[in-house]
Amino acid sequence: MAVANLKRATSSGANAATARRRKLTGPQKAAILFLCLGEKRGSALLQQLDDIEIQQVTRAMSGLGSISSETVEQVLNDFVEDITNGGGVVGSFAVAENLLRSLLPGEQVEGILKDIRGPLKERDLWARFGALSENVIANYLKGEHEQTIAAILSNVKTDVAAKVLPILGPEKMQNVVERMIRMEAVPHHMMKQIEESLQSDIINAGAQPTTTEQHQRMADLFNKLDRNAFDAMAPALEESIPDTFDAIKAKMFTFEDLVKMDAMDLAKIMRGMPGNTLPTALRGASQAARDAFLNALPARSRDMLQEEMDSMGPVRRREVSAAQSMMLDYARTLADEDQVRLPLSDDEDDEMF
Repeated sequence: MAVANLKRATSSGANAATARRRKLTGPQKAAILFLCLGEKRGSALLQQLDDIEIQQVTRAMSGLGSISSETVEQVLNDFVEDITNGGGVVGSFAVAENLLRSLLPGEQVEGILKDIRGPLKERDLWARFGALSENVIANYLKGEHEQTIAAILSNVKTDVAAKVLPILGPEKMQNVVERMIRMEAVPHHMMKQIEESLQSDIINAGAQPTTTEQHQRMADLFNKLDRNAFDAMAPALEESIPDTFDAIKAKMFTFEDLVKMDAMDLAKIMRGMPGNTLPTALRGASQAARDAFLNALPARSRDMLQEEMDSMGPVRRREVSAAQSMMLDYARTLADEDQVRLPLSDDEDDEMF
């Protein structure tokens, strides 16, 4: 009997008059019943529905949000006469997913969930938003209502939220945190509006590189460009766009810049070079750069490297460029892992705290 009622509710939305305070569709009322039954009992009942009905119910469940106890009681009275005091429940995507995985094969679950989630563009919006600079996120949130800020920060990774909150200021941070603690499920239509605003106001704008980012990109490109090609092109660029080209060159990190590093960091980079990469790279370096590299090594290692360079035959320029590029890439990798510090640009301050 219960299954028949569920099927009728899912397909036709009958008995809508009983949900006076909130107009519910048939699938939404069926979803509320499943939430009240719990995963174990709800799973047994859900197995008796067909794929389309399961999809309708789980879609409704994922966007249900908070349901008052009065509305729950009204819905339950449509199906089960002896239940009169149903408590408030919260429907979410996670609840719907757990229910599905408890009773259906993995492939079938993924198919249903993929349809519920929507296009990939919407699914990864929060990941892309969370990847923005904390200052960019904070500046955007400062103009939003505190409840909206709480909803947004509840959907990003905790490490991102932890960086953004202090930038909002002590008072606003306190209020937002309190709202995050007390927060219940956000209605689906409200989250949809928030996501659309993020997409149009900040994600699309953030996709356009700033001048500084574009200069850094070109500096990285020039670092990897064949040296002969760069030298041949540089004079024309210096004449046509002198200021811009100077700004890009200031951001370039070349092999010669490695000698500005701390001696211990430089030695760490050299120790990580395989085969004859290091002597090949140094064969194409200036004498000043060679001396700096050698002086960063202990006496025994320095003598061995000098001997290896002296015993090498002629080395092609492209081999030197490849070896130097490998060392630069390795230096950047170690810097990203906070194992070494790259030399600061001329316009950067070595700030102390």
